[in-house]
Amino acid sequence: MEKGNYRDSVTLMKVSNEVSKLKGVSQAAVLMATPLNKRFLTDAGFKGSEVEKAGPDDLIIAIEAANEEALESPVARVEEMLSSRESMKAEEIRPRSLASAVKVMSDANLALISIPGRFAKREAMNALESGLDVFLFSSNVPREDEVELKEAAKARGLLVMGPDCGTSIINGVVLGFGNVVRRGSVGIVSASGTGIQQVSTLLDGEGLGLSHAIGTGGNDLSEKVGGTTTMEGIRLLEEDEDTRVIVLISKPPGPKTSAKILNAASGSNKPVVVNFLGEGDAGASKQVRAVTLEDAARMASGFVNGKRTGAHPFSVSESRVRSLAQSESSEMSKTQRYIRGLYSGGTLCYESQVVLTPLIGEVFSNAPLKPESRIDDATVSRKNACIDMGSEEFVVGRPHPMIDYSLRKNRLLQEARDPETAVVLLDVVLGYGSNEDPAREIRHTIASAKKLAGAGRRYLSVVASIIGTREDPQDLQKQAKELASVGVVLMPSNAQAARFAALVASRGAVGRKLFGNER
Repeated sequence: MEKGNYRDSVTLMKVSNEVSKLKGVSQAAVLMATPLNKRFLTDAGFKGSEVEKAGPDDLIIAIEAANEEALESPVARVEEMLSSRESMKAEEIRPRSLASAVKVMSDANLALISIPGRFAKREAMNALESGLDVFLFSSNVPREDEVELKEAAKARGLLVMGPDCGTSIINGVVLGFGNVVRRGSVGIVSASGTGIQQVSTLLDGEGLGLSHAIGTGGNDLSEKVGGTTTMEGIRLLEEDEDTRVIVLISKPPGPKTSAKILNAASGSNKPVVVNFLGEGDAGASKQVRAVTLEDAARMASGFVNGKRTGAHPFSVSESRVRSLAQSESSEMSKTQRYIRGLYSGGTLCYESQVVLTPLIGEVFSNAPLKPESRIDDATVSRKNACIDMGSEEFVVGRPHPMIDYSLRKNRLLQEARDPETAVVLLDVVLGYGSNEDPAREIRHTIASAKKLAGAGRRYLSVVASIIGTREDPQDLQKQAKELASVGVVLMPSNAQAARFAALVASRGAVGRKLFGNER
């Protein structure tokens, strides 16, 4: 344990992954001693007074090896990687402050800020005063600071995307997490990063593209913030010549903010698809309401192509879906009846609850549809559950689960040991910023989870959707092939994956609700 040696979580993840692969090493974890990470170490078998006494600013190096001699090489490699000054030349010319960066890049018009939330307001305000739009990735920014920043931006004719903004795509350039999608005529304003990713990749799959995708941050549509960035985003896309259709994405806003946004959408000179997740169609000709992200993509496509299409529960035939579901459930034991969703994307987690609740009843979550469905302990599932593993309780001191699959892998094995788990539901998010090879990262754990269930004379169904495009660096087809090779059932969207999970877990009983017949 090294006291006061703070390192960023992504660097530590890379060190841990490399050291874990060294000869003689059973497992390795190099991380900051946050409460969650200390629990992770304890669960992995690393115990002792040093772990217990360590604080969140202390670095822990935990390595399990065959013997003391085998520890020498991995410890040396950790020290080498943490002290490395790779790209020294780049370090020498890299600006050390926003002011020096503006001097070096005098033509810059946007600042991307990713620092601890308590410092974010100061740097974002400096950026606005320098005439820059702001993409604010930082989370844990006080709500009053967000209001002040957005009011300051509005007064200057600038835009603040965030705080806690995971994705934007401006003029084809991805900020934060995002996929390689076509340029086109659909503009998105979204309080959800994975909402942008799901809708944009579904559109890309149909040969359509984006003009821009403006992330607002998850709190923009709260009553306190009042949708400031969303309103500005609508205005900008209305004025943009390349945008023909506007898509708005968010969890349901507060009533006053919702009314304000819907009024702006109704007055738009362009068709607007409003996706306040779970809320249905308003029926207006130029403004339609989408229940799911998949619906939003379908409706936007209809406006672009001039051909509106109806919703279907699955992209393939009913008979094919029923046959596959029956195959997945046929070897399950009588105790297996619950769905366990393990999500890296918070909005995907929420969308799954929107889909599942009418089919199977109450779904518990750490990001629930209603307060009474909040799970007491997000580290232990209860009945049907969808867990947002990108929430603050899981990511303090760790990389986001789109990057680091460690906690999800452990949780997957935990769910496999539970005799009541029928289906594990996953999202696999590709694109810039995400894990460079998620299928390779998780496939062995999925195989182990299925073996665990099999040892208990059970069959564990694993259902997933891949949010990505053929042009993403991870290679969409390769990812799909590798996941399928370990028995993962892949669906073309998160909504379809949730529906299929319900069909499997219910042994086909929800078919009547899905397909509208008496079979």
